[in-house]
Amino acid sequence: MKRRGGLVAWQANRRGGPLAWLERPRGGLVGSLGWVLLGVLVAGGCSGGGDPAPVGGAGPGPSTSAAATSTAAPATTSAATSRAAPTTGDPATTTANATVRHRFPVAGCRASYGGSHHDYPAADLFTERGCVFVAPVDGRVDEVSRADGWSQASDRGADRGGRSVSLVGVDGVRYYGSHLEAVAAGIVPGARVRAGQPLGRIGNSGSARVTPVHLHFGISWPTRPGIWWVRRGVVPPARYLDSWRAGGNLSPARAVRAALAEAGREVPACQARC
Repeated sequence: MKRRGGLVAWQANRRGGPLAWLERPRGGLVGSLGWVLLGVLVAGGCSGGGDPAPVGGAGPGPSTSAAATSTAAPATTSAATSRAAPTTGDPATTTANATVRHRFPVAGCRASYGGSHHDYPAADLFTERGCVFVAPVDGRVDEVSRADGWSQASDRGADRGGRSVSLVGVDGVRYYGSHLEAVAAGIVPGARVRAGQPLGRIGNSGSARVTPVHLHFGISWPTRPGIWWVRRGVVPPARYLDSWRAGGNLSPARAVRAALAEAGREVPACQARC
């Protein structure tokens, strides 16, 4: 595949390039400037066991069987949580929408993912360590976990996601990414973000410590804080990821509303990996 310029080319060559210092967490002013510079670059461009071969990937990814234990379900480390904005209209469409634009959640790197996920609907996007998790849509940061409290011995569902960020989009849908190596500076509950804005760097925190590096990506309806079994995913993301990667704008809003109607309540009982 012919390499493209911009952030993709930088990411592919970052170990030797002038911006290689952004790969690792840095404290103080330097680290903050790194995130700001990365945000400018991103704004200009860019499953578990039993899954089928990756679809929609830009290249071969790790075996999905290796990620059989990968699930995303962290405990929030902040009590402050934004609530979803009301959904207006039905943005479900495969063409561009005038008010809601979606972005593929991994920027600057190749990513592969399967069409299904173990135990509950979600997607694991296998990529390199340090790749950027970006906001899929304009919205408000919902819940943030900067700590990794997962233990293989206890394997608590609430801790499995490790470091994570969720946001409630302007479409009323909640988007969630976990197993992060680090959360971006300024990403706190209630913060406004734009589609394509960096939220964190991808790693293998939480239960992903025993799997290849990947981003767990979940789509759900908003809930009160701490309802991790809904936040980790209720609608399969693969078809939306396919659309966004190709430059389309397929919205999961209709599917999320249908899933909520089927569940019958905002907080249904946990059914798997509880």
